[in-house]
Amino acid sequence: MRAEILNTGSDLATSAQIEISAPAQQIFDLIADPRCHQLFDGSGTVQGSISAPVRLHLGAKFGMAMKIRLPYRITNTVVAFEEGRKISWCHLMKWTWSYQLEELANGKTRVIETFDARDIPFYAKRWLKITGAMAHNPKWIAKSLVRLKAICETN
Repeated sequence: MRAEILNTGSDLATSAQIEISAPAQQIFDLIADPRCHQLFDGSGTVQGSISAPVRLHLGAKFGMAMKIRLPYRITNTVVAFEEGRKISWCHLMKWTWSYQLEELANGKTRVIETFDARDIPFYAKRWLKITGAMAHNPKWIAKSLVRLKAICETN
């Protein structure tokens, strides 16, 4: 079971997609619960939720415990929300993580995850370059989608 990495046409955006044999709403409910993000994170950086509503909504803020070499905390804000179809959030660096869900035939759902840093401040672009994060993101996103699929298809 693999996710397909998509060509975004930009070195500052990464996307991957996967088909999951589950209804879009079931998948969306999992993504909209920040307490579950660690379960399907393919990067190994999400350590857990530290402050969040039970369910995300437009404008919701949620704090996450993270670790990239050293532990830190970050507050995200939901910047796009369409119930059962799309959710996006960003933090102080302004890049976004988005999930788009599309119902397919036979109870399947296409899920596309995107990391988008095209419209971010100069200092944030510099940080991405210094850390080399964009080189890792395609693999991490694909791994996250595979984990999401495994969770949703066993529930």
